Parts: sequence; structure tokens; C-alpha cells
Amino acid sequence: MSIPQQGGGPIEHRDQLAAYIASGEKPKDQWRIGTEHEKFGYDDAGRMPLPYEGPVSITAMLEGLRDRFNWTPVLEAGKLIGLERDGANVSLEPGGQLELSGAPLETIHQTCDEVNSHLAEVEAVAAYIGAGFIGLGAAPLWGQDDMPMMPKGRYRLMTDYMGRVGTLGTQMMYRTCTVQVNLDFASEADMVQKLRVALALQPVATALFANSPFLDGKPNGMKSWRAHIWQNLDAARTGMLPFVFEEGFGYEAWVDYVLDVPMYFVYRDGKYIDALGQSFRDFLQGRLPALPGEVPTLSDWADHMTTVFPEARVKKYIEMRGADGGPWRRLCALPALWVGLTYDQGALDAAWDLVKGWDAETRDALRIAAGRDGLQARAGDLRMHDLAREVLAIAESGLKARARPGNDGLVPDETHFLNALKESVDSGKTPADELLEKYRGPWAGDLSRIYDEYSY
Repeated sequence: MSIPQQGGGPIEHRDQLAAYIASGEKPKDQWRIGTEHEKFGYDDAGRMPLPYEGPVSITAMLEGLRDRFNWTPVLEAGKLIGLERDGANVSLEPGGQLELSGAPLETIHQTCDEVNSHLAEVEAVAAYIGAGFIGLGAAPLWGQDDMPMMPKGRYRLMTDYMGRVGTLGTQMMYRTCTVQVNLDFASEADMVQKLRVALALQPVATALFANSPFLDGKPNGMKSWRAHIWQNLDAARTGMLPFVFEEGFGYEAWVDYVLDVPMYFVYRDGKYIDALGQSFRDFLQGRLPALPGEVPTLSDWADHMTTVFPEARVKKYIEMRGADGGPWRRLCALPALWVGLTYDQGALDAAWDLVKGWDAETRDALRIAAGRDGLQARAGDLRMHDLAREVLAIAESGLKARARPGNDGLVPDETHFLNALKESVDSGKTPADELLEKYRGPWAGDLSRIYDEYSY
């Protein structure tokens, strides 16, 4: 969940929009790692999704985390909808998926400690109230009508809009989970190179983390149903963004793209004002129908930037968005993959050399095949299994070059966080493949067993 921004002053010149992105530039010694991950909560007795209120509920979870672990509450219209502590946030996705947006940290050792601490807190509160949590890319058994709606004005507006565009938008909102990592850039040129690598190789992350082969209680024909959803959702704000690979791409081109994406809302005085389908370009001219005569603030621009959902996106940092949510140890593997690929210049150059010859059709074909076939995907002459092996080797070299020790120096670098992904490449099996094997084998088609074997 993106938390609405505040302040920033009115936008008086278009240059402020690109300057806002450029303000995220940081020298390399200040680059940080921000990991976000979502998981599904359920009532342990009935194995149904947690409602917002009640003794076994999302509210009970948030209150337990607040009271037992000293989180500060975040309210909207008097409702508890999130928590804050030490630069991190606990928030809610539309269907009650519980998300940790981690603090910006220096090493993967630190971000993994943060993940472990958070999941231990969640486990403690969940056990106390009679709930469970599971890490998957899509809800395996619950239907769309089973999912609750969290009391956020943003989500009410988005639900209405998603019903008008694409075919699977509301399923994305209510029945999927992801793990993401947010990474810094030093300059416009650095942003461009990192974003191009991020977009081109996002299908590799999709394949390695594929973990949503079930829907409505049976196999859905995909290794990542979540990825399939994003391929069929509001073309105006999703996709692989071919313009990023065009000569001259930079901050201004990103601004143009975001300005052309229809608006969802404007946030004023604690309320979301419906601006569905309206134009931020009109807003800049004081001609927004939702707020006639008003011009936007920089916080309005920051909010609008959170309503574009390509496979990787730019704000004051770059977000990697292609992976399914998953089991505990894979939550640390995703930042390891992308930090290894992008935070060492030699590795970043090698990753760019790997993908720079691909055209837009190849990148799109790889994206589609990754969601359907995981590590068995093919796009032209590209075999995902071989590509994933090469990408992991580059990431490992980047982590070795970073040489960030952990455990008081006993661990020389961060490469061991890639082990879960290396196991997938060695076996040729993603989490989705393992789930399907159990479903067709020892589970004998009884998908309810997923809760006992895969919950945190």
C-alpha cells in the first residue's frame, strides 16, 4: 500500500516533476535496500481470509503488533489501516494482505534480519488470536467474493476503475501477493541503465519466483497466475515500457509517461477525491474537474506516480515488481538478486550486455512465457533456464564484489542469500513446480493441505 504524501508546495513549473525524481539521486555509499513483501492471512479454524474486524481479524493483528511490539498506529477516517516503526511500515493491500515495507537498509544481512523479525512478530500475534499466514503469489482456494475489502478510500476508487479496464484488475488487488525491492541510483544515466536492466530481466525474476499455479482450488495452467494477471490489466499503466529503451530516455521521458496515465484520485484533508480517468496535465493547468481552479502540489505528483504499475518503475528510487510472494527464505533472495545485478558496476554492465540486443517483441515474449512456463519458458532462441543460470552468476559476482560481511564478519559477503534461487536453477523447479508435484502426488488433489505445509 502506498501511503498518501503530504506537503511539498504547489507545482509552479513542469521542471519540478523531473526534479522530484532527480532528488532521489544518491552517491554510491548512500545506496540502500528497501524490501517489501505481502502475505495472506486466514482464520486458522475455518481457513478463510481474515475480515477487517472481529476477534480473528486484520484489526486484531494490527492491534496485537501495535501493543506487543511498539508499532505506531496509522489511521484513516478513524480506522486502523497500518503501523509505523523505525522507518518501516506495516500496511494493508485491498483484500487484507499484510505488507511490510521495510526501512532503507545498507546490506541484505540487515534486510533479512528485518524480514525475520517481522515474520516472528506476525507469527506470535497470529498464534495468539487464532490466525495463520501463508506466502503465495495468488490465493489458492478463496474465490473473489470471499475476499474482504479494507477500509481505504483509495481502494474503493481503484476497485471501481479496475472493473472498467482490463479483465483481471480486481483479482490483482484482492487475490495476489508480491515481494519487491526498492533500490537507489546515483544519476540520470545510472537510473536509465538500471531501469533498462530491471525491465529486461524482470521476466527472469518472475520465473524464479513463480508461486501461483492455483486458482479457485485447482491448477490454473500458469506457473505465475499473478504475472498473467498483470499482463491483462489496464494497458495504460502496466507492461515492459519500450520507450525506456529508446535513445534519449531519461527523467523527462518518464514524466511524460506518467502524465499520460489517467488519474485515480487526489488526496485532501484525509480523504480521497474521485478523479478517475482525469488528466494530470489538466491538473497542472488548474483544469481538473475534481478540483476546478486548483493546481497540484508535489505530494499530488508523488501520489500519482504510485498509480503506474509497470514491471519496474521509477519514483525517487527504482522498484522491482515482477516476483510472486513466497516462502520465508525467498523473501531475502529477491533483494540479493537485484542488489547483485545493479549495485556493482561490473555486474550491471554485464547484465546490460546480456540484454541490450533484445528488441521489444523479445522482452514481451519472455514476460508472457515466464508467467506461463516458469523456468521452462522459451522466447525465440532464449531458454529461461539457461538465462536464469547466467543471471544468477552475474548477481553472485556483483555480491562478491560488494563484499558486505555479516554475522560480525563471519560471513564474508551476501552471496548465500542466492542459495534458494540456485537450488531452483539446479533442479529446474520453481516453487510452483514443487506445489504442483505435491498437488498431483501426495496431496492427491486436496489443496487444503497447502495451509499446513506452507504457512509461516
